[in-house]
Amino acid sequence: MKSHAVVFTGPNQVSYQEISCPEPGPEDLVVELHHSWISNGTEGSFLRGERLSGDVAWRPGDPAPFPMVAGYQKVGRVTQVGRAVAGFSVGDWVFASMSKVQGMFDNQFAGHVSPSVCDHRAVQRLPAGADPLAFAGLVLTQVGFNCGSRSPITPGQVAVVVGDGLVGQWAGQTLARRGAQVVLVGRHPARLARFDRHGATLLSRAGTGAAELAARKLGPIQVLVETAGDAAGLAQYLPQMARGGHMVIAGFYRPAGEVNLQTSLQAFRNSELSFDLVSGATRARLEETLQWVADGRLDTLGCLTHRFPVEAAAQAWQLIQTKAEPVLGVVLDWPAARPHS
Repeated sequence: MKSHAVVFTGPNQVSYQEISCPEPGPEDLVVELHHSWISNGTEGSFLRGERLSGDVAWRPGDPAPFPMVAGYQKVGRVTQVGRAVAGFSVGDWVFASMSKVQGMFDNQFAGHVSPSVCDHRAVQRLPAGADPLAFAGLVLTQVGFNCGSRSPITPGQVAVVVGDGLVGQWAGQTLARRGAQVVLVGRHPARLARFDRHGATLLSRAGTGAAELAARKLGPIQVLVETAGDAAGLAQYLPQMARGGHMVIAGFYRPAGEVNLQTSLQAFRNSELSFDLVSGATRARLEETLQWVADGRLDTLGCLTHRFPVEAAAQAWQLIQTKAEPVLGVVLDWPAARPHS
């Protein structure tokens, strides 16, 4: 079966091109895309050749992870239903994550491809009457929701989210909805401005966020969410953590040699801190996140800054990499989403 996809053909090389997908099987759905949401951090890491898959970092001697169809989140309409699939009909609006492709470095995990051949277990129906665009980044929204919902916290306690990207934005929104006094720490004024209605912000370009936050004297930090991949930042905020506080670790951390876990955690142990390691997605969390978006408890469209026709995916990535304009959420619009002339 022929499809079109956004393909990373080599380091920092992006092409919109025709590719091959396997013929759909009895447990598959075929989805014609309307929108796919770029994951700037994760996909950017793949584009630079820093990962082989998931959280598996590329190391010298590993094969080059190209060509690759990156991405993992999109919305569209069902055009074909496998004979063993129940609960879906042709014409349904759905969210889909991974798709099956051929001829790529990894043929099982692909996002920006249409038509998409998807196992029905990687697909969820959208609420009737909802704006499909609001759900196009559901996996990443779910990561932020996961970060913000894990920690025990009571209304009024301080929660600090480090990193003003999409995961940080949605983690902060979730914690604010739970009643926390949230501070989002980041390096981009335009991104921080998008969080103003959810909580406080702190602009810190030189890694001095912990010291600047201490000067505000907000009280002990009950929850710290680290989304920027800065392991050293955990230690910087440690003196401000409440005894028995909680840290959520969601960044991508490159290999740094052998680690003595007992020694590394001793300082945190002395404060009786607990940790959550956040990664991936589960269907239950995706469904709960979908409901939060549908109810308006999580705002996704407010984090969307740019839309490109999918044929201009290379230009979208040039903007993400150069930050020539303030950029946060980036969506690719597919031909099916355009008015017919």
